[in-house]
Amino acid sequence: MKLTQIIRRCTLVGALMLSLFVAMPAVAATSADNAEHTAEAESEINVQEIIFDHLNDSYSWHIATVNGHHVEVHLPIIAKTESGWKVFSSKHLAHGHEHKGLRISTSEKYEGKLVEVAADGSESRPLDLSLTKNALALLINSSIMIFIFLVCARWYKRNPKNAVPGGFVGMMEMVVMYIEDEVIRDNVGPDYKRYSPYLLCAFFFILINNLLGLVPVFPFGANTTGNIAVTLVMALCTTIAVNVFGNKEYWKEIFWPEVPWWIKVPIPLMPVIEMFGIITKPFALTVRLFANIMAGHTIILALTCLIFVTFAMGVGIGTGMTIFSIILSVFMLCLELLVAFIQAYVFTMLSAVFIGLSRQKHEHGEEHHHEEPKALED
Repeated sequence: MKLTQIIRRCTLVGALMLSLFVAMPAVAATSADNAEHTAEAESEINVQEIIFDHLNDSYSWHIATVNGHHVEVHLPIIAKTESGWKVFSSKHLAHGHEHKGLRISTSEKYEGKLVEVAADGSESRPLDLSLTKNALALLINSSIMIFIFLVCARWYKRNPKNAVPGGFVGMMEMVVMYIEDEVIRDNVGPDYKRYSPYLLCAFFFILINNLLGLVPVFPFGANTTGNIAVTLVMALCTTIAVNVFGNKEYWKEIFWPEVPWWIKVPIPLMPVIEMFGIITKPFALTVRLFANIMAGHTIILALTCLIFVTFAMGVGIGTGMTIFSIILSVFMLCLELLVAFIQAYVFTMLSAVFIGLSRQKHEHGEEHHHEEPKALED
């Protein structure tokens, strides 16, 4: 990129930030002219509720609030109860309403979950197959990912093999080659091509969901990779790839490792420790991705809410905190763009490392056989 283009883009970003600095305090100051109205706004702002409403999954997708009216997309409720299947719009369950024996619970045990209400008022969980906000976001983001793959595949199909792609396709080729050569091949080993489709798909799936989760406009902005259920399923996919395709040396190291016999029999101490390692690997993948993405969303939302909370205290402190919050929010958004790539990279790298460890061969003769070609290549 040329220096002039960089300067122009920096100037544009600076102009946008400056307009925000000028506009937001003015708008907030106008709304703060009436002290009674300010007090009411303060009572209406619930930062914890706003943050958890974004982080948690829901049966409807809130878009905006216009003149006290909530604009939202109501998603389908699909549940199997004792009386049979129930299919209807989540609009019927808004504001705590009950419909066809179902409602969204406000109890501590099932808060925010779809429950079936018995005649005595007790709640129980039905078989819930409803399309929630995160499920819809996953479908949208996955469709975008597939569309990108098809666009790239179409370019390669229409051009000769020795053609050099440019633009978006060229950028995608650069990323794919980097991940495959520097991450997958180096960590998995000679048969890395067997696992490249899964690992590349996992990388782009996490990256796209991370990036689109930062876009605060419908149909984006959902906290998909900040949902522990999503990261757990992805970690389980890696665990299946590790344990199903692991060679006999991998399982030998688990059940009969090369350690003194007295820590293997009569009490299988080392095998038990190795079995715990099988459990901790998906746990580490799950929590690492989930915690980092959730923390980023929480900080950005908290900084945004800080603007409205401080303006309820006065125009002076509100103006100063607005500028402070915008600067930190812009910084955090730029940092989250980097984190989006890093977390996708780390998940892919760790998955490749775990798969590579399950494919290693420890016989001395085979180690020498595999290391010699590498030395010749160097």
